[in-house]
Amino acid sequence: HHYYILSDLRELLCPTHAFGLVAGVYSVTTVTRVSVKAGDSVSIPCLYHPKYTSHVKYLCQGYSYNSCSYAVKTNQQSSERFLISDDREKKVFTVTVKDVREGDTDFWCIVEINGGSDDGTYFQMSVTRGKNRTLYVDHQEVTGFIGEQTTIKCYYQNSGQAKWCRVGGPCVTQSQGSIDGTTVFINETLPRVFTVTMSGLKMEDSGWYWCSRGDLQMPVQIIVREKPSTSNLSGSFMIVIISLSLFIIMVCLSSLIWFCIKRQSKSWLITVKANFIK
Repeated sequence: HHYYILSDLRELLCPTHAFGLVAGVYSVTTVTRVSVKAGDSVSIPCLYHPKYTSHVKYLCQGYSYNSCSYAVKTNQQSSERFLISDDREKKVFTVTVKDVREGDTDFWCIVEINGGSDDGTYFQMSVTRGKNRTLYVDHQEVTGFIGEQTTIKCYYQNSGQAKWCRVGGPCVTQSQGSIDGTTVFINETLPRVFTVTMSGLKMEDSGWYWCSRGDLQMPVQIIVREKPSTSNLSGSFMIVIISLSLFIIMVCLSSLIWFCIKRQSKSWLITVKANFIK
């Protein structure tokens, strides 16, 4: 049985059952609703307060906060369908639901509080059959390089305003904006898809974001890396060329030595044979 920071009044006023509020601020932040196709996998980031860095985190399945059941915990082995990982540096734990089923609709991201009330928040999964996902992306993990740009296509079937948000941070709702100093463009030229471009990437841009339209979000993890320099590539190429050249030289020398020895041996045999005949 779990005990949560949730008053009766808050339960009446908040239909999403968010709990763990501290002075009006969420201590755990995640999506409110995602669209997933049955049989697919989806990863959900759960951002938490720095004070919870060393705490156990877990995913709880069920509509009600007081009757949900453990799906997976950070201090226990992951199951076949539920995975969890905790990035203590970025203060986010990520839960993955594999082989999504139609009954996988209600979940809680929760931080365990020893000797106190557990803290967390609720999210919902809208499970669809066939190709009727309402909001989705090609890949939930996208890699970009420092100083360059990366593009994410967000496909949708619903109405509402297109947004690109950093989890626990600001959103861009216009055709151009910025998040933490990085320029963001939103292009809605094509039907049923809006394209997000982050330009001039910095290492600090690494983290979780989400496409949003209407009441749905789809999380995307951006990984920013240093681009391999051309000098390093040239150096590696030269090492390969030099190594190959040395190998060819060794083979040629070995062949030459073998040929000389064979020729010398043949000459010696002819001399011996001639002397024997005499």
